Amino acid sequence: MGKAGGGNMGKGGNGNVARGVNRPAPGRQVTLKGGGTANIRPNGQIRSINRNGMHIDHGLNGSRRIESTHNGARIVTTGRNSGYVQRAYVTRGGRTYVSRTVIVNHVTYTSVYRSYSYGGYCCYYGYHPAFYYGPAYYGWAYNPWPAPVYYGWGWGGAPWYGYYGGYFAPYPTYPSAAFWLTDYLIAANLQAAYAAQAAANAAAANNAANNAGDNAGSQPEANSGGDAPAASSGTVTLTPEVKAAIAEEVKAQLAAEQSAAKPAPAGGQQPSPTSEEVPPALDPARRTFVVASDLTVTGDGQECQLTAGDVITRITDTPDDDRKVTASVSASKKTDCAPGKQVAVAVDDLQEMHNHFQEQLDNGMKDLASKQGTSGLPKAPDTTPTASDVPPPPPDTTAEKTLQDQQANADQVEAQVVKEAFSQGS
Repeated sequence: MGKAGGGNMGKGGNGNVARGVNRPAPGRQVTLKGGGTANIRPNGQIRSINRNGMHIDHGLNGSRRIESTHNGARIVTTGRNSGYVQRAYVTRGGRTYVSRTVIVNHVTYTSVYRSYSYGGYCCYYGYHPAFYYGPAYYGWAYNPWPAPVYYGWGWGGAPWYGYYGGYFAPYPTYPSAAFWLTDYLIAANLQAAYAAQAAANAAAANNAANNAGDNAGSQPEANSGGDAPAASSGTVTLTPEVKAAIAEEVKAQLAAEQSAAKPAPAGGQQPSPTSEEVPPALDPARRTFVVASDLTVTGDGQECQLTAGDVITRITDTPDDDRKVTASVSASKKTDCAPGKQVAVAVDDLQEMHNHFQEQLDNGMKDLASKQGTSGLPKAPDTTPTASDVPPPPPDTTAEKTLQDQQANADQVEAQVVKEAFSQGS
């Protein structure tokens, strides 16, 4: 994906750039009487809380992410009705896999992730497909179609499309499935961004109402009020060049999955359980990342927000001491980090972007398989899926309650922290 990077990338980028960008944002650290710490922004908003094994992050736009570990399970809450519970799963051929039960607005599905140990850190987690298609279908999706195809998506009346119409416009025609999949992926992320901001606004309004009596004058809430984003997204900023970079990433992933779908040669060597391997997020061939969820980042001590559908380009290859690398914002929406701004991004967050990209591409290939030969789309070769070597497990039936319990616990912790951190008006 060297084309996406441009000439400022070079080869073998190092962590020194990230260390320059990765200066702490201004604010103050509060030691809590009940144990733990809280980090407060200069405007009085809570940035993060660490208490009793729970870590809570507040985005600039009112979003909240909660993470903790209980009985070996990693619990990550990304909204009132979303998150995942991750548990150890299986070991195959010297590789360790974990399972995730994901909840999105009360809808449950499972997925499998492979563990990567790299740079003395364990673990990064990479998405492992539940199924593959035949190599011919990937080739059909990768290569040009006989003639460009017009396709009507039917988004005209959708609220998210009206809101982001100034940021994203689909291709007028599609020379290959890779470009169709590019618009599919971007649209899926923008729908998620719209829903996430609406949820963050509602949560912020709810928190403000709950805290109004006991905590007058305490931390302000970002974007409080309203059920949906309140401002227009501005002019078109997702340029043809950026979309082309995403399309190249789609092609690269299609080629990778086509290769993975082919049977392994007899007697092939599997890596040993102790070997380190560069996670896909740090692959020098991969530079372009589509942001998958709300993420607050820092560049030269200044915070800004990234939301789903923004696009960043990784500049450095080697993580700094905080396991962060430098990325440049390639495209963003009106209230997000400005295009061209360099920010420090955690490798874990980049890896999750890549994972989400893979997962959405699988969903897009499945959707395309059901629509090929209709609505102007050319007919595809064999689209029958084959289960991968590590199929996903049944859903964790306790996952939704686990996430709800963590959400309630975080609400209680935050109420205590607000009273304690602001009790003397400091």
